[in-house]
Amino acid sequence: MCAYNVIYSVINSNSLVVGNNKKSTAAKKKHKLKAFSLHSSRARSVSRARPQKMKNKKRKQERHALLAQDDAENRIRDEQRKRRQRHVDRTKVLLGEAGDVASDSEDEFEEGYQGQFGTVVEKGALFKPAKKGVDPEHTGVNKKEKTLLLTSRGVVARFRHLMQDLLCLLPNAKKDAKIDSKNDKRAVVECAELRGCNNAIFFESRKRQDSYAWFAKTPEGPSIKFHVENIHTMAELKLTGNHLKFSRPSLHFDPKFDDEPHTRVIKEILIHCFATPWKHHAMKPFYDHQMSFYWEDGRVWFRNYQIVHPEGKEVRANLSNIENGVSSGLSLTEVGPRFCLHPIKIFQGAFTGKVLYEDELFVNPNIRRADAKKKDSDVYARKVAKKQKRKAHVAMNQLNRRGDDLDGLFRDDDAF
Repeated sequence: MCAYNVIYSVINSNSLVVGNNKKSTAAKKKHKLKAFSLHSSRARSVSRARPQKMKNKKRKQERHALLAQDDAENRIRDEQRKRRQRHVDRTKVLLGEAGDVASDSEDEFEEGYQGQFGTVVEKGALFKPAKKGVDPEHTGVNKKEKTLLLTSRGVVARFRHLMQDLLCLLPNAKKDAKIDSKNDKRAVVECAELRGCNNAIFFESRKRQDSYAWFAKTPEGPSIKFHVENIHTMAELKLTGNHLKFSRPSLHFDPKFDDEPHTRVIKEILIHCFATPWKHHAMKPFYDHQMSFYWEDGRVWFRNYQIVHPEGKEVRANLSNIENGVSSGLSLTEVGPRFCLHPIKIFQGAFTGKVLYEDELFVNPNIRRADAKKKDSDVYARKVAKKQKRKAHVAMNQLNRRGDDLDGLFRDDDAF
């Protein structure tokens, strides 16, 4: 019995020891798992925090670099400003309108000057350079000009073809529907505003015989009413000249346009209506034709020429002539169309307003036709009076004939 108890106790003690060992290993495993989870979570938090700190550092560094760069640029600008205030490039400032360098005198700096490269207000002032992207050849005139072309109802075919020729010559022109002649002409101003145009050319026909043209700056004016004479279209003339469609023209004006105030106004209106805007999307970037406007007999005479360059053997001769100071050998060939504009009135507004100029020598075509009819009626009256005068003369100057024995030979019934 004792041996049995001893064995049992040993077995139980071993089992207890074994059980205790099992419990301790499980607890150790749990502790290890808890420690590992804590270590992994800390590692994750550290790994997440480190990139954020690195990003913030990079942003701060970039921000400091940008601020330093801006400070450097501001310093450079301030230095340039101080230099400009101290010194002005006289050779650029003193360029005249023709492009020649004027004298380098101090008197010219004391006056206000508007030059090609900038503006000098007074002596020692800051030189204001021209805006970037502005070509020095561009004069600034007609920068965003658009011209509206339209006619009245009942216009004749010749006038309609003239409008089509002008549409081919002007790349900045827009066409609109016909307007009833009974409507107010201020409707043309509304059409121009809707189409985004600041110039308008309105062709008006009356009695299918008389042709009038209105050239106006919209919406404020001024406007000019012309009587159009001697119309010859391109299809009618069939001239040998030819040039590219929508190529940029050079405008030539007679020096007589600068003699009187009303001719200067006419010249300015024609420039705004016919000049091509700078760098228009439909414009060809070169000159190959010339629009000429001449002032003669109180009228504007329009001609369109092609600029013909020499070819072949003529080129060598022209090069030698240019070296010797002779002309380049360019020639002009007429293209068309042709027309004559007789100014009737100049209005202060667009199609309305105060009359600034009126041609007293202009005679209405209706009066001309009435005078021609009167002359024709006078011709007929003279013809009738001449016949009556002839009859009276014959009646008063009859010849007395002598009696003849044979006068009643065939009148007498008893003769047979």
